Amino acid sequence: MTDTEIEITADLVRDLLQEQHPDLAGLAIREVEGGWGNQMWRLGDELAVRMQRMDPTPELQLNERRWLPVLAPRLPLPVPTPVRFGEPSERFPKHWTVMTWVPGEPLDLCSISRGAHAADTLAGFLRALHVEAPADAPIATDRGAHPRDCTDGFENFFQAVVPGGIAADVRAVWDDAVAADAWQGPPVWVHGDLHPANVVVSDGTLSGIVDFGSMFAGDPAWDLAAAWVLLPAGTAARFFDVYADADESAIRRARGLAAMKSLFLMLMGQNGDRGLPGGKPNWGPVGRAALDRVVRGV
Repeated sequence: MTDTEIEITADLVRDLLQEQHPDLAGLAIREVEGGWGNQMWRLGDELAVRMQRMDPTPELQLNERRWLPVLAPRLPLPVPTPVRFGEPSERFPKHWTVMTWVPGEPLDLCSISRGAHAADTLAGFLRALHVEAPADAPIATDRGAHPRDCTDGFENFFQAVVPGGIAADVRAVWDDAVAADAWQGPPVWVHGDLHPANVVVSDGTLSGIVDFGSMFAGDPAWDLAAAWVLLPAGTAARFFDVYADADESAIRRARGLAAMKSLFLMLMGQNGDRGLPGGKPNWGPVGRAALDRVVRGV
C-alpha cells in the first residue's frame, strides 16, 4: 500500500494521538467533509487534526507550522493556529498537525447574506495580511506570477469549461489583466488560495479564513481576486474602497485572476459531476456565479 492509499480513519487519528500526544487522545474525533491535499478531523470542540493526504510533500503543512503563529496575532479574523506537531511514523509516514478549529460553515456550502459587512471584513483582513514579508517567507511555485505568465493554465480552464455565451467577455477580462502593469511593491504576505471552501461564514458574513498551506510572499492581486470569487454581486467596489491600497493595475490583474479562479472552480465542479477523483460537484454553480460577477465587474 502506497502512502497515498493509506486510509485515514478515526481509529488511525486516535492511535497517532495516543502515540505522540496522549493527553489529547480522549477527545471526540469527527471527520470533516472536504479536503484534498489534507484531510481534516475535528478534535473535541476547539481543535482539529490536519492530516497530509494527497500533498506530495509536507511543505505546505510545514509552512503553516512556521508562519501561522507569526501572522495570526495581528489578523482580525480567526485563522487555524498550530498547537501540536505530529511527526511521520511507522503507523503513518506523513506529517500531521493539531490546530485550532475555526467555527463557521464553509462558503461553498452556504452563502453570504450581509454583503457589505463581508466586503468590509475581507478588506480589513487583507489589509492586515498584506504587509511586507520577510526575506525567508515562502515563494510560490505554482501561483503568484503575473497573469501573463499564467496563460497556459488559463487556456486549459477556458477551453474546458467556459460558457459559449460569455467566452468573448471572459477573454477580454483576461487579456486586460495580461496587459496590466506588474506589481511594483515589495513582496507582501499572500494567502494564495482564497476560494469558497477556504473561508467560513457565520451570521451571514465572513467569520474566518482557513488553509494557509499555499501562503507566499508576492503580488497581493492573487488575494484581491476574492472580491469577485467570494463576495456577493455588487460589493466589489466597496471592497476596494475599504482596502484602499490597490491601484488600477492591481485591480485589473485581480479581475483576470478571478476569471481564472472561477474557471477552475467550474472545472472542479465538472470533474465532480463526472465522478473524477478530487471533483467537487457543488463548486460548479459557485464558480459560474463568480464568473458572472467577474464579467459584469461587480
